[in-house]
This record gives sequence, structure tokens and C-alpha cells, in this order.
Amino acid sequence: MKFFIPVMVLMALVSLSLIVLPLGGMMVSTGVTELMDAIADSEVLSSILLTFEAALYATIGAVLLGTPLAYMLARFDFPGKKLLEAVVDIPIIVPHTAAGIALLSVFASGPIGNVLNRSGLDFLGTKAGISLAMAFVSIPFYIDSVKDGLLSIDMRIDHVARSLGARRSQVFFHVLLPMSTRSMATGALLMWGRGISEFGAVVILAYHPMIAPVLIYDRFTSYGLSSSRPVAVLLIVACILLFLVIKIISRLGVSRRA
Repeated sequence: MKFFIPVMVLMALVSLSLIVLPLGGMMVSTGVTELMDAIADSEVLSSILLTFEAALYATIGAVLLGTPLAYMLARFDFPGKKLLEAVVDIPIIVPHTAAGIALLSVFASGPIGNVLNRSGLDFLGTKAGISLAMAFVSIPFYIDSVKDGLLSIDMRIDHVARSLGARRSQVFFHVLLPMSTRSMATGALLMWGRGISEFGAVVILAYHPMIAPVLIYDRFTSYGLSSSRPVAVLLIVACILLFLVIKIISRLGVSRRA
């Protein structure tokens, strides 16, 4: 087995090249002039800002609505818990164009969609629709992260706090949430990053106004690679910076727990 390490290194390099070569090649092949033109393009900048904004709204909604669900899954045992955990993760495996059709069928048409439209809440071709699509495909990342963070907290802390007279709500807000801030922040950033990269569900529910992934697709189909590539480079750079923030926060969380 003297070739074991060299073979493993070679296989690792091949797998790494699947990531590095496409990203690096695209960035190298994009000229400075093309990139500056894309930066100066108001449509490109507005689409990138809209992408980050809509993903942020989706993340805020997940923090408000997903945290209680993560708490229930982490701290309680009840019939159907395993099924509920599986349901939470379904958006990860559902084709996102199918997710967009599902959202369109429920929230933009049919009885529920009609009620929402009459109440002034329109998800078809609106910023709200973009955020809804992003939330659907990315909320499992937040819920799972917060659930794992809560599971890492010893249950005896809950019992001690309750024995000292604290109500369950006080334990949640004053003990568990402060101890889960790192997992909440990491989950929120992961969800935000996943929402930024979403295309399939968004393009079904809200082609316009265009977020950056939809604009890239639109320019590629209309004008070709040379027009879409600079926009893709800008979005990828933004996503890489976001990823670095996630890694830094994760490492800070690990070092503080250590």
C-alpha cells in the first residue's frame, strides 16, 4: 500500500479541481473592462442589491418563525417528531423549479392565493414572492443549525433554571437563546447565502423584478456568455465574501466553546 497516500492526494486534487477550475477560469477569462462595465451597469447593481435584500427578508422571517420550531425539535419528544424533522428537510431535495410551481399554485392562485391577493398580499412578480421562494428552499439550513446548537446545550441547564423558579419562557429567552447565538448566526448566514444563490423557485414565482441569478440567465439566453459572465463574477465574489464571513463566525464559535 505504498501508493495509498499519493493516490489519495491525486483524487483529492481532482475533486478540488472540479471547484477551483470553473470558478478560477471564469474569473481569469473576464476582462477588467467587462467587469467595470458590469459594475457601472445600474441594472446589474440593482439586481444584486435586490438579491441580498430579498434573501435578508427571508432570513429575518426564518429567525422569527423557524427558531420556535428548532426549539421544539431540540427540546421536546412527541409523536411524529421524526416525521416533522424529515418534512423540514424536504426543500433541500425537492427540485427547485418544482418548488416554484408548488409555491405558485398555493400562494399566487387557488383559494389561498385569492384570499391573499384580496388582502393586498401579492407574491406573483413581487419582492415578497422572491423572499418567499428563497425562504422555502433555504429555511432548513437555519432550522437545522439552531436545532444542533440547542442539542449541544446540556438539558440539565434547563432543569436547574426551572428548579430555581424560572418559567419555561424565561429559560428560552434568557438562557437558551443567548447560548445559541453562534448557531443562530451561522444558520442565518447559511440561509442568507443559499437564498442569494436561488434561481429555480424564484424564476417561476417572480421573473421580474430580476434578482442576480435570473439576470445572469436572462443575459445568457439573450446575449450569450460575454454578457452574462461579468455579472456572474460579481455575484460569485459577493458569495465568496459571505462564505468567508460564515467561516470566521463558525471558527469564533468553536474557539469560544473550547
